[in-house]
Amino acid sequence: MIKSTIPVGYTKSVREKYGVKNILFSPEFLRESKPLYDNLHPSRIVVGCDDDQKEEAEMFANLLLEGARAEEERAGAAPQDIKILLVHLTEAEAIKLFANTYLAVRVSYFNELDTYAQMMGLDTQMIIDGVCMDPRIGGHYNNPSFGYGGYCLAKDTKQLQANYKGVPQAMIKAVVDSNVIRKEFVADQIIAKNPKTVGVYRPTMKSNSDNFRASAIQDVMKHIKAKGIPINIYEPTLEDGSEFFESKVVNDLDKFKSESDVIIANRFDVDVLGDVKDKVYTRDLFWRD
Repeated sequence: MIKSTIPVGYTKSVREKYGVKNILFSPEFLRESKPLYDNLHPSRIVVGCDDDQKEEAEMFANLLLEGARAEEERAGAAPQDIKILLVHLTEAEAIKLFANTYLAVRVSYFNELDTYAQMMGLDTQMIIDGVCMDPRIGGHYNNPSFGYGGYCLAKDTKQLQANYKGVPQAMIKAVVDSNVIRKEFVADQIIAKNPKTVGVYRPTMKSNSDNFRASAIQDVMKHIKAKGIPINIYEPTLEDGSEFFESKVVNDLDKFKSESDVIIANRFDVDVLGDVKDKVYTRDLFWRD
């Protein structure tokens, strides 16, 4: 699976470079920690092609659909309503970037709501519950975090911003800037507690994931370490006593907890951290991603 961003116009440029036309573009819409499930249960199938390639594009889309139907049959599940959309190449590329940027907007929106509530001494969860009662808003992607990161949102928002060169915009830049500001705010909240040592409970992006790539917590760590505050990391997928991000890995839970004045957790695990809840700084209000 390609882990780099496809900018608008890329597929066309590849066709021209190699002098071939039989290249289609079908964006994937996979969530962090659930890529296999999303591959077998797609929310939609989008294929980019030329007008004279719709037959080939439909054939490819139906192959993806057959795979999903086979998985439904294997699992004994009722058939999903999986929509197929055939569009032009560049529109398919834009769909991917705009879809992920919208999700980044939602993450940033609820993070800024949470920042405001913390600064003003308000109850974030009460506000979110009230806002999300509006069915036009809904209750998805509304759990505050340290910011977005990972394979898709961080790079796709920046790629879309780059594709806007020469096009008037304010929101795309704002969502990229908002994510930076949020991580700085989280770090400042922790630094203000004057800890001698900060413990990081799992630098992964989400629960049930082993992906550290561009996780928001790493940028929070940068700001904390810049103040000379030592950091210990609890991460079972790393070797105990090794270093990650120039910080010591401490996988003895009792030692990790006792040595940490403040424990930061992007996602709270009550079974592991429940006994030291008073030490934990998290914005995970709903105990889910």
